[in-house]
Amino acid sequence: MLAAAQHQLDGFIDYLRYERRHSPRTLTAYQHDLTRLSRYCEAQDIASWSGMDSARSRRWLGSLHQHGLSSASIQRILSASRGFYRWLIREAHISINPFEHLRAPRGPRRLPNTLDIDAVQQLVALKGSDPLTIRDRAILELFYSSGLRLSELVSLDMGGVDLSTGEARVTGKGNKTRIVPVGRYAREAIKGWLSIRQTMANEAELAMFVSKRGGRLAARSVEKRIKDWAIRQGLGRNVYPHMLRHSFASHILESSGDLRAVQELLGHQNISTTQIYTHLDFQHLAKVFDKAHPRAKRKK
Repeated sequence: MLAAAQHQLDGFIDYLRYERRHSPRTLTAYQHDLTRLSRYCEAQDIASWSGMDSARSRRWLGSLHQHGLSSASIQRILSASRGFYRWLIREAHISINPFEHLRAPRGPRRLPNTLDIDAVQQLVALKGSDPLTIRDRAILELFYSSGLRLSELVSLDMGGVDLSTGEARVTGKGNKTRIVPVGRYAREAIKGWLSIRQTMANEAELAMFVSKRGGRLAARSVEKRIKDWAIRQGLGRNVYPHMLRHSFASHILESSGDLRAVQELLGHQNISTTQIYTHLDFQHLAKVFDKAHPRAKRKK
């Protein structure tokens, strides 16, 4: 690509970083996907972003499919490209978005992995009174109590949780802030952590959860601790932070049937994102039907 085209790509990444305030992980994903687009343009002797028309964009989409990329990966790349071209139009670099009406091929929609209620209770029942165990117990309880994303939990500051009202203010995707409830067990676990936090935290550190070095706890560290605790608690499966978020959502929906409420609690912009949990709920109902309905029982 010409230097001007690369400069525009860098400008878009800066826009995502400073104006949209996307997380480092999201920025890396955008950079990776748009670098793929840039390499395609170079291979096709397309010297500027305006040289990508609708026919070429469709051929590129087809080539991604031929290279074995999943429908989810193609959708993510297409979304990044569409967003980049919308920014180019906004900045008056081009006039047409060749990705605006393209759609990625549909693939099988995988249901999110969840833990049942008994497994969650087994996971959060950590034994021990050392500072790291007390901290991790608060982290696990808060994940499941409030359905937080990993990025929301590690970015949480001391002033973000109000234990008197049972609420937490978190900043989610797109730098959007929402208020989530914090349940009784999570409040008790957080109180326990706050009573000894000063023994680990650096003096000026604002983060709610800190590492042994006293600074803000990193996302990778949280992932590793949860994985290790799942093994130590005898769950016999890989557990990760987003699984607790999925479990939170499916359990709330199973009990209440209120999809809109779950959407608000999760901070989903579109209800369609939340609707995947209705499939999980239906699976539960189907199991109940198979066990309880006289006509559903199979002959032995």
